[in-house]
Amino acid sequence: MISTAITPIDIKKTQTSRLSNVDFGNLPFGQIFSDHMMVCDFKNGKWENPKIVPYEPISLAPSAKIFHYGQSVFEGLKAYKDKEGKIWLFRPLENQKRINLSAERLAMPQIPENYFMEGLKALLKVDSNWIPTDDGSSLYIRPFMFATSEGFHASPADDYKFIIATSPSGAYFAGDVKVLIEQKYARSANGGVGFAKAGGNYAGQFYPTQLAKDKGFQQVIWTDDTTHEYIEEAGAMNIFVRIGDTLLTCPTSDRILDGITRKSLIELAKSEGINVEVRKIKVSELVEAHKNGQLKEMFGAGTAAVISPISGFGFKEETFNLPTIEESYASFLKKRMTDIQYNRTEDPFGWRYEVK
Repeated sequence: MISTAITPIDIKKTQTSRLSNVDFGNLPFGQIFSDHMMVCDFKNGKWENPKIVPYEPISLAPSAKIFHYGQSVFEGLKAYKDKEGKIWLFRPLENQKRINLSAERLAMPQIPENYFMEGLKALLKVDSNWIPTDDGSSLYIRPFMFATSEGFHASPADDYKFIIATSPSGAYFAGDVKVLIEQKYARSANGGVGFAKAGGNYAGQFYPTQLAKDKGFQQVIWTDDTTHEYIEEAGAMNIFVRIGDTLLTCPTSDRILDGITRKSLIELAKSEGINVEVRKIKVSELVEAHKNGQLKEMFGAGTAAVISPISGFGFKEETFNLPTIEESYASFLKKRMTDIQYNRTEDPFGWRYEVK
């Protein structure tokens, strides 16, 4: 834990709220932004005090290093409001730890736990009316940090900006999701930054994903960078596969993000008596399981979608459709997870965090 003294957070409220212009019954994902944001600058080797300010554009010099050398990391989590109006977060300290792991890999400064948490809580209290209450909706939270120092020399920056912005959002995906198993491009490599939530990781995904979309798929299943024999992630999500009654997911590594939803689902599934295996999964195993009728389900898991069922996958010009299951692991685990997140049930794991 990084301990740094923090004085009361300065709050500058907007003079004109946009709240009345928002249709909370029809929220797209991540396209509407709340009234305020938290801003904190790292200068002269230390963090300045966090501030809550109106959501507004930021000004950067053309020579700011973020534009040239890509020092940028981010996180994603959600705030939920229960029927009594209480505000809840889901395992936020895991996000704080992970953004620091990402920052360390990109030679960026660590964000003190109290700056992250106290800044986030102050922001949520100011914008509490922006937290949706409709089922399936939430306030998506985006903490991010980037280099602001000026200079064209290839070296780590000295100055950084940490921002938390929020967006009232509905469901991330709608309808069936079909994925294409990637056989040429790789998301990440051993010794690289695949485990970090670095902006460049996602930029590198867009082109192969667009090629998949051109073929009628919505996302890509990434495979290992050397042989392309093993599946690793589904788009920007961790992936789960059900073969028979066993739930499989890939082990984390330099190439695979240690997803908070992923690790929670593993623990949740085990607590419900579901047999879970964390191991490498070959593409050939998926194809064989499909052929013999043992491939029951596939789904992506991440903060934005929680669980996104996969209805089929493409491999070597062939499409493999998955069966529709009435009592799927995906629907069961998603309900169990969201019931905890929305404070609709007991939380035996201690994952829920109340914002007071």
